[in-house]
Amino acid sequence: MDVGGTTRIDPAVGERLRRMREARGVSLSALARAAGIGKATLSGLEHGTRNPTLETLYAVAGALGVPLTALVLGPGELPASAVDVRGAAVTATLLEVFEEPGATFELFWMRVRPGVAQRSPAHATGVTEHITVYQGMLRAGPEGAPLAAGAGEHVTFRADVPHVYLAAGPEEVVANLLIRSPTALGR
Repeated sequence: MDVGGTTRIDPAVGERLRRMREARGVSLSALARAAGIGKATLSGLEHGTRNPTLETLYAVAGALGVPLTALVLGPGELPASAVDVRGAAVTATLLEVFEEPGATFELFWMRVRPGVAQRSPAHATGVTEHITVYQGMLRAGPEGAPLAAGAGEHVTFRADVPHVYLAAGPEEVVANLLIRSPTALGR
């Protein structure tokens, strides 16, 4: 599944989103407000007529208190093929989802295009991101204090606050992104 560009999102994503919202007893309007997106956008996601950006998917997942993969994959489902999600600067390919007592781990291959910063909304409480850079110079982390890492370096930060990703030089950043979500977030 390619999320971004002109490819339509899998209709199962919208159905999962609607079921999660309804199971929590949250109205379409309330979830849209909590995620900071328009009600029409959220309705379009649920009906499979809108193609969300990475930022929109993270905003909705954060408002629901679930990992991103809870929206793009069914319970216990692993990606049969690469799942790409795109944002303003980041293209992330979901490689694997790991479950263990206490946490869900989502492993992505990430590319950050130079010349544009990407803002990510706060994820649910307790979510952390761990990024290992293979190429380029990355600035990522909380909006007010992003961390820097070059090839061969690693940064870790709490992702339950708004955060940013930026290629700090002219070269595209290539990295692995591991997102750890406490199990209490559930699917």
